[in-house]
Amino acid sequence: MRPLIAVLSIALVAASADAEVHPAEADLPDAQQIYSPYVERGVRSSGFAEGLYWGDTHLHTNYSTDAGMVGNRLSPEEAYRFAKGEEVLSSTGQRARLVRPLDFLVVSDHAENLGLAPMIAESNADLLKTETGRRWHDMVKSGDGYAAFLEWAASVQDEDRIRSEKMQRTVWGRQTEAADRHNAPGRFSALIGFEWSSLNTRDVPSNLHRVVIFKDGADQAGRVIPFSAFDSMDPEDLWDWMGRYEQDTGGSVLAIPHNGNLSNGLMFAIERMNGKKIDRKYAEARMRWEPLYEVTQIKGDGEAHPKLSPNDEFADYGTWDKGDILGNKPKTDAMLPHEYARSALQVGLQQQLRIGVNPFKFGMIGATDAHTGLASTRDDNYWGKFAGTEPSADRWEHYVLKSRSGDENLSTFAWEEVASGLAGVWARENTREALFEAMQRKETYATTGTRITVRFFGGWDYGADDVFRPEAVEIGYDRGVAMGGDLPKAPAGKAPSFMVGAMKDTHSGNLDRIQIVKGWVDAEGDRQERVYDVAVSDGRTIGADGRCREAVGSTVDEAGATYLNTIGDAELRAVWTDPDFDPKRPAVYYARVLEIPTPTWQAHDAKFFGTKMPPQVPLQHQERAYTSPIWYTP
Repeated sequence: MRPLIAVLSIALVAASADAEVHPAEADLPDAQQIYSPYVERGVRSSGFAEGLYWGDTHLHTNYSTDAGMVGNRLSPEEAYRFAKGEEVLSSTGQRARLVRPLDFLVVSDHAENLGLAPMIAESNADLLKTETGRRWHDMVKSGDGYAAFLEWAASVQDEDRIRSEKMQRTVWGRQTEAADRHNAPGRFSALIGFEWSSLNTRDVPSNLHRVVIFKDGADQAGRVIPFSAFDSMDPEDLWDWMGRYEQDTGGSVLAIPHNGNLSNGLMFAIERMNGKKIDRKYAEARMRWEPLYEVTQIKGDGEAHPKLSPNDEFADYGTWDKGDILGNKPKTDAMLPHEYARSALQVGLQQQLRIGVNPFKFGMIGATDAHTGLASTRDDNYWGKFAGTEPSADRWEHYVLKSRSGDENLSTFAWEEVASGLAGVWARENTREALFEAMQRKETYATTGTRITVRFFGGWDYGADDVFRPEAVEIGYDRGVAMGGDLPKAPAGKAPSFMVGAMKDTHSGNLDRIQIVKGWVDAEGDRQERVYDVAVSDGRTIGADGRCREAVGSTVDEAGATYLNTIGDAELRAVWTDPDFDPKRPAVYYARVLEIPTPTWQAHDAKFFGTKMPPQVPLQHQERAYTSPIWYTP
C-alpha cells in the first residue's frame, strides 16, 4: 500500500492539472488586502544599514609621478586587489591586507604626465622620442631618480615638457582597461577617475585639486585624454571640458574638490580666478559639476577650524593650518573661512542671498589621497601618505612637506598625517551607475576612517518615536528628505525636525554622541553657527543650552595601544527639532557623530616598533563622521 500522504499528493496534483488553474489567472486581492507588507514598499523599505557602500574616491598608484618617481611600485592592478581584500606586497616589501574589503574604489592618478614612472621603467619608445623624457629616463636609470622627480616637480605648473599625446592615450587606456577588468557589478565597483592638480600659481601654490569621476566604462571614458593643469589651472575650464565630454560621448562625469585647508583661502573664495565676483552662472556651473567636497583625508581634516568655531571643543581635529602646500608663506586668519567646510556652507548661504544661487551647496565625502596604492584608513593598519612613510620605526619624523622657505615651522611631518578618510554612499546597489547617481544627489557622508553607520533625514512632520520604529528609514524618506536634500516649504508655525541615527563600527569604538551643526545667515547678513548635542551615551544629560558638557571619558591604554568598549553606546538615535528656527532666514544642517577615544596610528607604531613618541604626537583621538547637509531656503 502506498502511504496516505503520497496518495493525497498524487490526487492534489492531478486535480490541479485537470482544473488548469494558474496563479496569474486567480482572483487576487487588491493592494489593500495584500497581507505581505513588502510587496509594494520597494527599495526604500530597506533596513537601517542596508544600501550603504564604503569606498575610497581618491587613491594614487605609481601612475602618479609624485608617487611612482619617489618609491611607489604598485600599479592600479595591486590597488584594486588590495581594495578587494587581497594581500599584496607594499612598495617597501611588507605584507599588507585590509581587515575587510571596500565596496568601491576610484584610482585617481594625477593627469599631469600620467604614467611617467612606468613609462621610464619600461623605456617607452614614445617617451624616449622627447628630449625631456629621455633626460629624465636617463637620470632615473643612472640612479638620480629623485633629482629627476624634483626637476619634474619644479616644472609641473609651467608646461608639459614631454607633450606626447600618444603616450597619454596609451597610459589612459591602460588605466581605464584595468578599471573595467576589476569592475564586478553587485560585488565591487571600480569607477574610472583622475586628478586635475591645479596649484593656481607657482610662487605661493594654492591647492585647487579636483578628482574627476566617470559614471561610464572604458568605452566612453577612454575616448578622451584627462584634462590637466597643463591645459588650464582654472576650474571653470575644467567644467567646460567636462561639459564637452558629456556632449560628445553621452557619458556622465563629476568632480570632487579637496584640501581646501591648503588653498590659501581660494577653495571657497567669492572671487573667480579672473578676479571678478562669482555670479549666478558660476554658482550654477559649480554645483552642476561639483556636488561633493572631500572634507577629510590624510593631509588634514577640513570640517571646522578652532578659530572659526571657538565654542566647539571638537573643532580642532587633524588640523593642518601652517601655510601653503610647499611652506612658502604662513597661513593668515583671513583665509580660514574660505577653506573649511562648515564656514564655506555658511558663505554659500550669503552668496545665495546676493546672487540667487548657492555656489557651495556641497555634500560631504572622505577619502585617503594615499600615494601608496593602498587604500587603508584604520589606525592599526595605516600605510602612510607616500612609500617613504610606510610603516617603519622612524616614519613619524619624516618630512611629508618640507618648507621651501627654510622656515621649519612651515614644514609638515608624517606624525601630523591623519589616517583618513572613507566615503559612505547610500545607493540602490553596488554598481558604477548607482554609486555615481547617489554622489550626484549627495546621499553620502564622510568618516575619518571608521565605518560608522549614519542616517540623517529632515522634514516637518517627524514624531519623537519615529526614529526608533523598525520602518524608520521608510518614514524618513516618505515624510522628508535624506542627507543632501532640500527641505520643502515650511508649513506655517512649524520648525524643521531631523531624524538621525548612528550605529558603531563593529571593528572600532562605541559612540560618544550625535550632534547637529546648524549654520545660518542673520538679519544683518552675517554668518552664524551653533552645535547641538542631540543624542549622548551612558545616560548623560543634555542641558537647556543644547549641549552635554560631560565628556565621555577614555579607556585608552596609550602604551599598549588598546581601549575598551566599556563606555559609550553601540547605537544612538534621536529626533531633534530646531529650537531657534527663523523661517525668514536660510539655514543649513548636518550631523556629526563622534566615537569614544581610541588609539591613533602613532600609538600603534610606538607599541609595534618600541618607539617613544615626543609629547606633541597625539596618541588617542575621537574618530568621527560628517553627513552631507540638508538645506532650508525661505
